[in-house]
Amino acid sequence: MRAFKRLFLISVALGYLSVFTSTAVAGLDSQSWPIWNKSDESNPAIIDHSTFDRFLKTYVLTNHPSGINRFRYGDVSRRDSKRLDAYIEQMTSIDPRQYRKREQKAYWLNLYNALTIQSLLKKYPRALDTRKLNPRIRVAGVKLRRADIGDRILRPIWHDYKVIFGLSCASVGCPAIQASAYTAANINKLLKQSAREFINHPRGLVVSRHEMRVSKIFDWYREDFGDDKRLLKLFAHYADDKKALYILGFSGDMKFNYDARPNSPETVWPL
Repeated sequence: MRAFKRLFLISVALGYLSVFTSTAVAGLDSQSWPIWNKSDESNPAIIDHSTFDRFLKTYVLTNHPSGINRFRYGDVSRRDSKRLDAYIEQMTSIDPRQYRKREQKAYWLNLYNALTIQSLLKKYPRALDTRKLNPRIRVAGVKLRRADIGDRILRPIWHDYKVIFGLSCASVGCPAIQASAYTAANINKLLKQSAREFINHPRGLVVSRHEMRVSKIFDWYREDFGDDKRLLKLFAHYADDKKALYILGFSGDMKFNYDARPNSPETVWPL
């Protein structure tokens, strides 16, 4: 019975995903920055993210009682802060268009997350809304902001809603920051893992027969996730069995919320 139930849930959710991923989203396309939609698929080179990987493994706390990965901003040494700066400088000196698309995807996600951490380190521990972090950089001589990476490059060029689960906004209300840097080899696995963890944690989704409380992220990125019906099928795809059954039979109100406090170990969750 359990195996049949799981097979049913998977078949419903996969049917949704096959339809959704083949649907062009005009709103996203209109935001695309065409100069970054180029690649050299014949180039076998791999972009080295080992510096950022070591940095994340050192400071990402994966066993916090809240069930949310935390970043130990207050513990970052001056030496490691300079190493992060050097990594960002190294990444911005690269022209990602000279690499394969799968290398580029990991490159942009890592750069986005490294910039998020760098910006917050400059202000921490002062209280701030992490959504306002938006530093300026140059990549291949082109000026851009952190927000451009997510909104004008990753989302509209790849048309993959899973990248949203990989963009760390440094708050407890966001998908968790991972303890590993993204690479072409691990990116799909890590993004699926992040989506599953987020949807199965109360900050991402809480559901009963008559009410569903959902992260505001799913509302902000409607162009990527779709309407309520598509959202429910997406939730069911990643949710644990019991939660998925509630989701597929849900017909109540969907309410959105978001916690913008920094994802440091000291931030108590829930409020």
